[in-house]
Order: sequence, then C-alpha cells, then structure tokens
Amino acid sequence: MSPTEVAGGSPLLEVTGLSKAFGKTEVLHSIDLSLNKGSVTVLIGPSGSGKTTVLRSLNGLERPDAGIVTIRGGETLGADDEVRVDFAAPAKPRMRQLQAERLRDRSAMVFQHFNLFPHKTVLQNVVEGPIIVQRRARAEAEAEALALLDRVGLADKRDSYPFELSGGQQQRVGIVRALALKPQLLLFDEPTSSLDPELVGDVLGVLKGLADDGWTMVVVTHELVFARQVADEVLFMDGGVIVERGAPSELFANPQHERTKQFLHRLLFPL
Repeated sequence: MSPTEVAGGSPLLEVTGLSKAFGKTEVLHSIDLSLNKGSVTVLIGPSGSGKTTVLRSLNGLERPDAGIVTIRGGETLGADDEVRVDFAAPAKPRMRQLQAERLRDRSAMVFQHFNLFPHKTVLQNVVEGPIIVQRRARAEAEAEALALLDRVGLADKRDSYPFELSGGQQQRVGIVRALALKPQLLLFDEPTSSLDPELVGDVLGVLKGLADDGWTMVVVTHELVFARQVADEVLFMDGGVIVERGAPSELFANPQHERTKQFLHRLLFPL
C-alpha cells in the first residue's frame, strides 16, 4: 500500500494561524505548518507546550478557535479534491461535526495509551473503522488487516485480546488500525512514552519503515535519535508557539534559541 500522491507539487497539508485557548489559557498561538507528501515532521517540546493539541486539531478531535487547515487530494482523490476548514468562520453544530469528520477522513491518529477496544480481538479492532465508518466490505477489510498485521509481526495475534498483548504489541496494533483507514496523513502522539524501554525499539522500527515507504507523518516524541534519523523537519514548541524549526542535523547540533538549548540539554542530560 502506498501513500496518495499530491498533484501539482502543492503541499499535502497546510496549516495557517492555528490558535486555541482553554478559558484564559492560550495553548496554541498562530501555528503555521506546511508538509509535503512523504515528509516526516517531528514535534518536540515540554509538557503543555501545545504539541498534542496540534495533532488533535488536525484529526478533528479538537476544534481550534481560529486557523485554516487544508489537506489536499491526490491521484486517487483527484487534484481538486481537498478538505479545507476555516475554524474562525461561524458554523452551526452540524457543520462543525461534518468538518471534524472530513478531517478524520484524511488523517488517522495513533494515541499514547493505545485506546484499543478491550472487548474486541486484534482483528476486530483493526477492521472496526474500515467496516463501520468507511463501509468497506468485511472480506476486503479483513484481508488488508491481516496483511498489515503480518507486516508488523502480529499475524499470529489476530484472535488475541488487548490484555493478552504487551504494550509494544498493543501499540503496533494501534498503528495497524490507523493504516487500515488508508489515511493521507498519519499522526503519532508520543507513541513510545507508555512503553517499557526494551519495547520502544519495535515500535520505532515500524515508524521508520512507514517513513521509508513514503507515508506523510507528524510525530510528537522525545526520542531524539529517532527524530535525527527519520525527520525531515523538527519543530520545537513552547508556550503554544513554534520557537524554532529546522532540519534535525541543524536544530540539534546548533539550536539558535536559548529555550531550545535548555530543553535539549535537559532531555540529553536529565540528571
């Protein structure tokens, strides 16, 4: 399975002026992003800096107060087929729901704490979205799910329940569940932070494979080695703004902002 191409050389994802406040607390302030097809963008920053809110906004799980999100179509969808949501424009509740659904039609999110259905088997978890939401034929959805499970080394766990799996296995199921939706954009919210250290490598290996295959990804993580190896661009966020951005080789070796230097030092030398 290969990602959808974007016609005309336009960015797959464009975000301008994304802003969000909870009460008097501003968690995002005028965030701008532009992602080409097949690129990997890594968001780093301290807890509460707004990284997860960016992902949730792109997936329609959070509604920003302002900003425009555009996800463009491609070879399969057609060059003119795009999702464009202007969050500052007035919208009735039904329109807001439709806008969120349109964003989720194009993106899929992998959560920090797996979020698998505990009462469903691995296979049932994976095919739930394609069958119920996308209304695809069960036989087709199950065949593709089994192929994806085999890819991440979990074909033999198809009939297992989440409680029978390790944390790393559950997260790999979460990744397969996202891939089964055939999204244009994959969003990862600290996918290894809940795992024991010895399980982190398996999940990061799957992410590296997806990057090699050309999937467009936005990853929130503190795994700097992974970011250095895989990311096309790293964004350091603090206080709801993008403080600094650049190629990992540049940002990690020669950060320009003092706040970036402090954060990287504490991450690399925690004691």
